[in-house]
Amino acid sequence: MQNHQSADASAFFAGPLGAELRAKLNTQENVLAVAPVDLGADLRFASGLIALTSQRILVADPTTRQWSEWALATDLSVRFYDHGGVGNLELHDTTQRLGLWRMTLTHQTAVLGLVQKFEQQRERLLRNEAYQHLEDERAHCQVCGTLLPPDAEECPACARQNNAPTSSWVLLRLWRFAEPYKMQLLLGFVLTLLSTAAHMVAPYLTIPLMDKILIPFQNGEKIDKSLVMFYLGALLVSALVAWVLGWARTFVLARVSERIGANLRTTTYNHLLKLSLDFYGSKRTGDLMARIGAETDRINLFLSLNALDFATDVLMIVMTSVILFSINPWLALVTLVPLPFIAWMIHTVRDKLRTGFEKIDRVWSEVTNVLADTIPGIRVVKAFAQEQREADRFAHANQVNLEANDRVNKTWSLFTPTVTLLTEIGLLIVWAFGIYLVANEKITVGILTAFIAYIGRFYTRLDSMSRIVSVTQKAAAGAKRIFDILDHVSNVPDPANPVKLGKVQGAITMENVGFRYGSRSVIKDLNLQIRPGEMIGLVGHSGSGKSTLVNLISRFYDVTDGSIQLDGVDVRRIAVSDYRSNIGLVLQEPFLFFGTIAENIAYGKPHATREEIVAAARAAHAHEFILRLPHGYDSLVGERGQGLSGGERQRISIARALLIDPRILILDEATSAVDTETEKEIQRALDNLVQGRTTIAIAHRLSTLRKADRLVVMDRGEIVEVGPHDELMAKEGAYWRLYMAQARRAEEDAEAAGVATVRAAGVTYDVQAIPKTNAESLNDNA
Repeated sequence: MQNHQSADASAFFAGPLGAELRAKLNTQENVLAVAPVDLGADLRFASGLIALTSQRILVADPTTRQWSEWALATDLSVRFYDHGGVGNLELHDTTQRLGLWRMTLTHQTAVLGLVQKFEQQRERLLRNEAYQHLEDERAHCQVCGTLLPPDAEECPACARQNNAPTSSWVLLRLWRFAEPYKMQLLLGFVLTLLSTAAHMVAPYLTIPLMDKILIPFQNGEKIDKSLVMFYLGALLVSALVAWVLGWARTFVLARVSERIGANLRTTTYNHLLKLSLDFYGSKRTGDLMARIGAETDRINLFLSLNALDFATDVLMIVMTSVILFSINPWLALVTLVPLPFIAWMIHTVRDKLRTGFEKIDRVWSEVTNVLADTIPGIRVVKAFAQEQREADRFAHANQVNLEANDRVNKTWSLFTPTVTLLTEIGLLIVWAFGIYLVANEKITVGILTAFIAYIGRFYTRLDSMSRIVSVTQKAAAGAKRIFDILDHVSNVPDPANPVKLGKVQGAITMENVGFRYGSRSVIKDLNLQIRPGEMIGLVGHSGSGKSTLVNLISRFYDVTDGSIQLDGVDVRRIAVSDYRSNIGLVLQEPFLFFGTIAENIAYGKPHATREEIVAAARAAHAHEFILRLPHGYDSLVGERGQGLSGGERQRISIARALLIDPRILILDEATSAVDTETEKEIQRALDNLVQGRTTIAIAHRLSTLRKADRLVVMDRGEIVEVGPHDELMAKEGAYWRLYMAQARRAEEDAEAAGVATVRAAGVTYDVQAIPKTNAESLNDNA
């Protein structure tokens, strides 16, 4: 989803146009998308190229091979359309068309990907302009980035999108998952056609049974037993053939639908893993679980049963109509009397069902959200005796779900009997008109009997088709929620032409880095150079931007302004997986997966040997306590590390980072949540971990950063001081105030009263001499 790039487009990077494009790129310029232009102005084949970068649009004319460029701006717009089988891409500003390029439709996917990336860049520029003129602290929607009106409780753009009606045509988008099985689907269609035709034989055989056997017998003639056996045998054969064909059809299409559903789940989950963290910040776990689980199951059920039934119903109705008109056109026309009324009801009810099922999907997500919140947090629920509160939350969500279902069922309960009534009335009309025709010797009793048999099947299928409206709308609502995920493009995209990393040295350069959360600027004009193998300590009060800077370095988010470079290469030009494979991360709250100790240590290197795992555990000072567990390295760890202490989980996390041997190490307050004794154990493990690696550490206790080569003091998203501990203490600036404020708190905890002194960097400071307002305010935020 992120790189809509054809194989031909990729080949351009290796060709002469690719070399010319690379030569034109600036140091901090990243290619976002490329599309071939293979037709000239005269519609003759030629080789050209259009590229979208993070700064501009570059075009190599297919006829002249001359390059043109336009800087990205909010007044630019692109439009792609198909005219006569030729793709046309236009570039406009507010007054005129700047360019028109044509290509064959084989490159349509690459061009559409370029258009999508262009719209994302344009939206980013529009947001940046809004930020520059924004004086109040109005929030932005975390989903789409739209500036919210003052005191708005929801995003108007998202509300319009969420309330937009779902069209059943969204189901056609499932074809991309069905295309690999098109031959099996064709076979299933042929089997459906033959099976339906076989079911049409039996009613037709009732005509000779009535006219040649039963009615003559009532008139005194003898029954021809051989003829009876022939017709009954034909009925048996037609039933057996229909059964075999129906079984084969169901088996083939059910296998295909299961595979389509499995591919849909896998693709959705894989796409979720590629999305950036800001997507998860606006989504609930239960909602995402419901989409991948319940919604895909609903779509799978529709494909395996309902779509098959619908196709059978359509074929049966068409074939039955043909036979009816061939038997008696006037009687067939009478059969169709209820059709307009049923069609009108289907059209009316479909819209109500569609909105109803979308509402059900949303409220069901709330039910799963309560479960996803409560079950992982059951320890907290019990600790605060909030079982009844959570039970009430679930009961409320379940009640809302029940009411939404009741509203849909109210509509559906009226619709279904009404359709049945209309078909019964239609059958009554056919009986009346048929008796009239028999009485006037226009048709025989056998024809009327066969007609009634066919009409019974016709109306049964018509009634079945009307019922499929419900499941179709359910599947359409589910498909929309699935494609909402698949259509979401990561804000941390892989580059179209990634730079291959060689041996990473670990030099990190930040130039004029800026980043915003919504309308709030968190990092502003930050410049910092970190040498290979250097240990940097990030300090500052809460909200100063330390964790945000670490997230930017890890490329969980991309910078809004400026650039971050690894060994001189902008990280946005490096494949995300390639870049992160060189980063080891130890968090304040380590996350362990359900599995064995060995599996958790080897999470970043699944094929590691037991010797490598043990060596990493020894270096992390975890080997001893692991051996004390009942099954050692094969001991099972509960969900999120249940059964282990905080210090033990942290040391397993350190062993996990050691095993992948990263060139860059990030420690995000790795010792803040443990006691002093455990901190010493973890600190010894960290000493082994940081050796020879570029290390960026955030620590709650400033004393743990004494070994850092340099300390970077941050305040409100800016760097205010940089230097070693002793040098910064001697300056008596921002770091000195932070350190002394923390020391005051430690002393006040140890001594209820009296004057305390602190010795640091060879100088004795009187803690009481620190201005109380500064000390207390910094201490509160340290």
